Amino acid sequence: MEWIDDVNRKVKLKRTATRVVSLCPSVTETLFALNLRDEVVGRTRFCIHPSEEVKRAQNVGGTKKVDDARIEALRPDLILAVKEENTQEIIASLETKYPVYVFDVRTPRDALRMIEQIGAMCGRQDEAAKLVEEIRERLLRLTPVVLRYAYLIWESPTMAVGGDTFIDSLLQTAGWQNVLADSLEHYPVTSLETIRKNIPDVVFLSSEPYPFKERHIAAYKAAFPDCDVQLIDGELSWFGARMRQSLDKLAEMNDKMRKRQAY
Repeated sequence: MEWIDDVNRKVKLKRTATRVVSLCPSVTETLFALNLRDEVVGRTRFCIHPSEEVKRAQNVGGTKKVDDARIEALRPDLILAVKEENTQEIIASLETKYPVYVFDVRTPRDALRMIEQIGAMCGRQDEAAKLVEEIRERLLRLTPVVLRYAYLIWESPTMAVGGDTFIDSLLQTAGWQNVLADSLEHYPVTSLETIRKNIPDVVFLSSEPYPFKERHIAAYKAAFPDCDVQLIDGELSWFGARMRQSLDKLAEMNDKMRKRQAY
């Protein structure tokens, strides 16, 4: 079996993968959603879903640095990586020993293709088709709003979500317009003043990677007196199986915003 991955690399498998190492939390959760719990032998320490089942898989390190000896001991027949999460150095090192498939997920459509590709490589085509349909139905049910937003992911320095990213594309699908969409970087370092000048309706404070909490809201409301400031679950940026919950949350959020606009 042979495929071309999302970064134009040729990936060959001798047979359906049965010993899989995942180097990205979104991918790991998706593997379990496709009933591959016995096939997932390794994952990163950041792979936390599903909370109990994932503990059965060996922790092989982080997304930027892995334990080569642990991976070797697992004898994987497939390693799944993500361009945005894992370094080129990790991928270059691992691909000399194992088949490594790299995903580049920037849109909901990319995420659906990822699910289908995992299903094809791991013999879970039916499960993948079902999961894709569940997500697609939620996408079709979304009623968009028209609001401008800034999505902060770090406090010092101030960092935000830019364009050409999965989370920006997902929010676009729900009607949200990113005030930093034209940034040259996916996650630009910016300033509160720059964001203010772009006049967002809502400033989102993400729970990851920076752990924004309720105690941060007052300071940001003072900085953005004309904006709504909201905490947002950082797992909204997870692609794959997590999109079922994320799209439900987005639909609920859009309903609330429409009701506010009506008054």
